[in-house]
Amino acid sequence: MNELKGLAEAAGYTVVGSIEQVRKPDPRYQVGPGKAREIADLVRKLGAEKIIFGNELKPVQAYNLAKLSGVEVIDRFQLILEIFVKRASTKEAKLQIALARLKYELAQAKERVRLAKMGEQPGFLGLGKYQVDIYYEMIRRRIKHIQKELRRVRRTRELHRRHRRRLGFPLVSLAGYTNSGKSTLFNSLTRESVPTSSSVFTTLSTTVRMSSLQGVKVLVTDTVGFIDRLPITLIEAFHSTLEEMVYSDLILLVVDVSEPLEEIRRKAECCLETIRQIGASKLPMVTALNKIDLTSEGELEEKIANLKDVTPNPVPISALYGINIETLKGEMLRQLEGSLETVWMSPLAK
Repeated sequence: MNELKGLAEAAGYTVVGSIEQVRKPDPRYQVGPGKAREIADLVRKLGAEKIIFGNELKPVQAYNLAKLSGVEVIDRFQLILEIFVKRASTKEAKLQIALARLKYELAQAKERVRLAKMGEQPGFLGLGKYQVDIYYEMIRRRIKHIQKELRRVRRTRELHRRHRRRLGFPLVSLAGYTNSGKSTLFNSLTRESVPTSSSVFTTLSTTVRMSSLQGVKVLVTDTVGFIDRLPITLIEAFHSTLEEMVYSDLILLVVDVSEPLEEIRRKAECCLETIRQIGASKLPMVTALNKIDLTSEGELEEKIANLKDVTPNPVPISALYGINIETLKGEMLRQLEGSLETVWMSPLAK
């Protein structure tokens, strides 16, 4: 619930109340009918203008909840999309977000078509049966157009990747849960000043910069942060961004070690699973246990001991204050040994 609250605040909402329920999903409301009425009563009592569900909602569930409460109802996926729209700054990121939104709408349209054909929800959300079919085809055409645009971007990215490979520099990809301090560490390693924030999803597009690991030049990339239950639609939409990791020589996993042990483990497992999903789990990995300035020495030792299975080659650091950064660079260099190539320079002819 705390994470959902953080997402809502990142999207610009003020959270005025919350309700939780653990039960089998109800086909009509997602929550039980009694809990749905309780939510509607709370909305009226607090003057809330929107309901945000942590679980994915089916169109009919959102419709029923909106009808019962009198306010708009969105789910976690729609909330994350809203944040992405606010954060997107590059053409590629905007295209990827548009693709994710359209794929989501396509799935919704399919449900609307099914309901309309069954006669269960005629005129669902103001759309008649034939209007829904037309809407469905329109979305498909727009998806194809955006996919074509993204293929062009992907080809350009591939050319850039080949160019970097020809330069002979190893590639290190930063990975980590959103708000773990990836961009702060990126700035520390590269002496850059990419935007950082305590809010989620500050980084949506890939940034590549040069860094020096004890005299050895490497390229470091900062990419979109992970989050638990990141919808597969978003993973697919951001494939061209995330695939940079697949072509890396090393993954630098950033973990916020200042959080409670259970949270650290949950988020680390989420990151490892996402890395596995994109096909990069066999790459060498170093874990930067970040934000040690916010935890005691005793707590840190306990966490390191209990997280060995989800934090490969851990190095405790503080990216913000530069603590143990040289130690981290040394471990990165050690893991990169197999990827390093000696570049021989021919003497200039006199």
